[in-house]
Amino acid sequence: MNLPPLRDPHLNYRYRRRLHVVRVLLALSATFAVISLFELPHSGWALVSTVMVMGNLPHVGGVLDKGRQRLLGSLLGAGWGLLLILVPLPPSLVIPLGALAGIGAATWLTFGSRHGYSGLMFAISLLLVIGAGNQELDIALWRAFDVLLGTLVGIAVTALVLPQKATDMMRFLLAGNLERLARLYQAHTASTQAPDVDTQRHLKAASKLLVKQRSLVDAIHRERRLKRDELDDLISLQRRMLSTIELLLETHWTTRAGHERIAAMEGLREEQYRLAAELDTLAYQVRTGQPIDVTISPFDLQRHADLACNARSEDGRALFSPSGYLWLNRELARLAQALVTRLGSLERLPSRRLRRASGRSQIIPDRIPPAQGEQEDVRQP
Repeated sequence: MNLPPLRDPHLNYRYRRRLHVVRVLLALSATFAVISLFELPHSGWALVSTVMVMGNLPHVGGVLDKGRQRLLGSLLGAGWGLLLILVPLPPSLVIPLGALAGIGAATWLTFGSRHGYSGLMFAISLLLVIGAGNQELDIALWRAFDVLLGTLVGIAVTALVLPQKATDMMRFLLAGNLERLARLYQAHTASTQAPDVDTQRHLKAASKLLVKQRSLVDAIHRERRLKRDELDDLISLQRRMLSTIELLLETHWTTRAGHERIAAMEGLREEQYRLAAELDTLAYQVRTGQPIDVTISPFDLQRHADLACNARSEDGRALFSPSGYLWLNRELARLAQALVTRLGSLERLPSRRLRRASGRSQIIPDRIPPAQGEQEDVRQP
């Protein structure tokens, strides 16, 4: 029996919730072992810091970003608190007024920015150090040390124990979204009725995947593989593709007469199926860390011009849905090609680590429930 490799990114992503629970419990156990072995004073704050820095972030980039902010805020807050304690003036006014001034300044500087957590940790660390305003120096130093200890243990366990990288999460979310878009696009060409509840659910699920990708931008940037503007381009192109497919679902069924014109366009369905297959291929290359070399076939609108132009219904009214439907298909192909070009320009996107893992283990794409009336299709890349 061949056991899957422990550092397989695909398995780490698939079981990310369970592995995150293991990492949190392991980090707490390690912190508890250290504070028990050395009998550190005020050690409860080390355990609290371990949990806070890991939180609900299962990936390395998120913990690194949060840990960096926590370390920065903790060091500055503890340093400011120690400075106030060491000031050779009556502490009755210096410590509380100095603490208020420091917290006010930190809140002002981090308000509305992505460094808000640093401002929060500055305030917490400062208040821990000064206590009720008459704190002794040794107590302040131990509390500051405990906060730093817990933070470092959380970062170390996340980075070393079956690490889940935010960049890999982005890859898999992107691949899953491309598979869902291909499924939606292919399914609507064979539909015999207007979009149903399942179609709307699929559209909402694709939109949620975009939101998840957006939430990973800072963490991915912290891992130093992709830049924020590159990620913004990838998410923007996916969102425009999703909007185009949603418009296709509506335009296709504007009128029955328009649908009949569209159905009579010879070769259109084959072009659509080819585009759906190309999106699936792109998803597979992204998921497995391969170089991006998909070629998106453009739609030939000229061959359908006779049926699309000057189309009229039985009562003589002009039909615009055939032309609009063709244009949306071409726009989807254009956006897909733009996405391929953008992905191909990212030198650090291909991954030998993922390709090696793909060769050792079976890759199971995110399961996409079939739309109503379809046969369930379990696809293996």
